[in-house]
Amino acid sequence: MAEPVVIGAGATARRLADNGDRVRLITRSGSGPDHPRIERIALDAGRTDLLAEALAGATTVFNAAMTAYHTWPESMPPLFASILAATERAGADYVMLGNHYGYRRTTGPVTERTPMTPHTRKGRVRAELWRQAEHAHDEGRLRVTEVRAGQYLGPGAVSAFTLLVAPRVRDGELALIHGNPDAAHSFSYTEDVAAALVAVSGDERSWGRAWHAPVITTTVRQAATGLAELHGAPEPRLEPLTERDMALLSFADPLWREFAEMGHMSERPFLVDDGDIRDTFGLRPSTLREALAV
Repeated sequence: MAEPVVIGAGATARRLADNGDRVRLITRSGSGPDHPRIERIALDAGRTDLLAEALAGATTVFNAAMTAYHTWPESMPPLFASILAATERAGADYVMLGNHYGYRRTTGPVTERTPMTPHTRKGRVRAELWRQAEHAHDEGRLRVTEVRAGQYLGPGAVSAFTLLVAPRVRDGELALIHGNPDAAHSFSYTEDVAAALVAVSGDERSWGRAWHAPVITTTVRQAATGLAELHGAPEPRLEPLTERDMALLSFADPLWREFAEMGHMSERPFLVDDGDIRDTFGLRPSTLREALAV
């Protein structure tokens, strides 16, 4: 029986299963939701031959794989090349989960038609991963689409907000943040992203292009204030990290150096236009309160 296969995204696997599909969920550790219609498989997706065997009979492959943030330039290209090759062998459709790093720096809202001419290493990686998949689609080797999400909020979210801000705010402590807490930013709720991935996978209009997942546009301060209210915590105290703070922290953990590279997305407004996915599929973002209530 043909089944969808999800690599790395438990929320998407759960949504598919709740819709009645039998789903194979592949992660390196074999972790994932406990659901009667989800088969969890422990597998390194970089092992192309083994992955191709695991994808046999798949209708659609959802690639939401992720490597350690500070290793992206070295680790993401071979991993995605393996997943693309294995999906092609399986004869399945290919749905990628991407982000907004690949766009050129701009002062206005980013759309799916904003040129992908990034000035950062991780931006160039993301742009190239999409170009390779798009090239395979244009050659007729398989059908490809991508959903691009922003900084995450919600269950299972790993982002600057969930790592640096949320725990401190809930505990009533000072939160040191990277960037301007009052700059407008387009966030993505994990459940909205999963809904977008599922929606594009089942529609003939999806293929050969990218789509922005629905976004919640707010500021870090507004999100922190909403989180504090939900948890009965005091008004958030937020202070930006200085360049000296970032330099010192980078000595201990390379993750901080990576945050600095993407500073243009947090130091000034970064706005994303999600009109295409709204108009085409009728998807709407959840409220900020819904995204924070986890």
